[in-house]
Amino acid sequence: MMNLDREATPRLVPELDPDFRPAVLWNRAFAQAVQACGRAQPVAVAIERDQSQVAVYETNLFPSGIKDAWDEANYFYMERLVKCLLWVKGGWKVTVGGSTQVGEALKVAYAKGGQREFDAEFMGRVYEQVFTVEIAVLSEMPQAYEKTEAVGGHLDGCRIGFDAGGSDRKVAAVMDGKVLYSDETVWHPKVTEDPDYHFEGIMDSVKRAAAHLPRVDAIGVSSAGIYINNRTMVASLFLKVPQELFDAKVKDIYPRVAKELGNVPIEVRNDGDVTALAGASSLQDTNILGIAMGTSEAVGYVDAEGSLTGWLNELSFMPVDYNPEAMVDEWSGDYGCGVKYFSQDAVIKLAPAAGIDLDENLTPAEKLKVVQDLLGKGHEGAQKIFESIGTYLGYSVAYYADFYDIKHLLILGRVTSGRGGILILEKAREVLNADFPELSKINFHLPDESDRRVGQAITAAGLTALTR
Repeated sequence: MMNLDREATPRLVPELDPDFRPAVLWNRAFAQAVQACGRAQPVAVAIERDQSQVAVYETNLFPSGIKDAWDEANYFYMERLVKCLLWVKGGWKVTVGGSTQVGEALKVAYAKGGQREFDAEFMGRVYEQVFTVEIAVLSEMPQAYEKTEAVGGHLDGCRIGFDAGGSDRKVAAVMDGKVLYSDETVWHPKVTEDPDYHFEGIMDSVKRAAAHLPRVDAIGVSSAGIYINNRTMVASLFLKVPQELFDAKVKDIYPRVAKELGNVPIEVRNDGDVTALAGASSLQDTNILGIAMGTSEAVGYVDAEGSLTGWLNELSFMPVDYNPEAMVDEWSGDYGCGVKYFSQDAVIKLAPAAGIDLDENLTPAEKLKVVQDLLGKGHEGAQKIFESIGTYLGYSVAYYADFYDIKHLLILGRVTSGRGGILILEKAREVLNADFPELSKINFHLPDESDRRVGQAITAAGLTALTR
């Protein structure tokens, strides 16, 4: 597309994925070309989500209707940008101002049967609204309105923290800030249709933790997915559960757990948010982006005030690679999304190029462990896998910095266990130092092995404030 694809070639190429085209480099090349044309056209995008909150993003395009190549580049840039904004901020209504041509094209993309039908339907489910795209003149665009929320850090009383991952579930019993018990159990929620399996698994972990406490004052839950008022709106953990059973048994699965334990107070948060809160607690600082690399990519953010933003932060669906031949995410049907770069899927994806033949009968978690065991034995190909993921991370963090003010980057989760996590951060730092020196001030953190495994469950225990 124009000469931008060539300019998006990274200086540091992932050794096992030479066709990687970082979104951040393409976007920067686009912005430079727009300014160089001397006729930049201002545009804005407003994204409305729950409680009438509105996020606004302003940028520039080539003038419309002058060159086909310009129009093509404009649409590609805006289609990718709007998708990113939706998965960063969340929202059910998109308003495009300043370009009727792009606005009309996005209407088609987000309509039924359109290129972004999945995204529109997903957002509609999350916010229980009909997803819409509207066009406005710049002077009549919605005004930005967003609010934050202070959450977590409660240590008093007897608490249970539960972390629901896609490959294992973790639990911690905490009394007055002291961890009395922690455990993790392998399970397979993403391939199970019966929601009773999920409920019984959660109850098994929670009851074992409760046995180590004199009483249970509160439960905090860190769980992959999107949760509003402790209700499960959408979550890959329940991917195979039929919609009728999802509505009947999954939406209120965590409140049902709390009821089983005597109607104790409960707070449910996305596991990415809990990752960021864990970082804020351990670092005693703010502006923290936390990334949990496990079954998927879970992301959370703590702002300058130490608060959660209320954004979706579902960066597993955010495109980070603009190579159209990149691996497609089976759920969304889109290519180049974070889930294939910062999860066990990334390890499995890169294994063939590393000369590693994985048994197809193994679960994804078992395949990851095979590669990690090989890394521990000094396997060169296994090392290249984690170094390639680190290169992905460096370029993607530079893109994330367009949306988040990042002082600290914290990574944890199953993929970061052992030496792999160290290799990932080393390569990410190398990318920022080489290509984004203005971002080299970002501090990278990797919790110790124990915290990487059960740290989110422990942090989750402190989510709920007790009422006396």
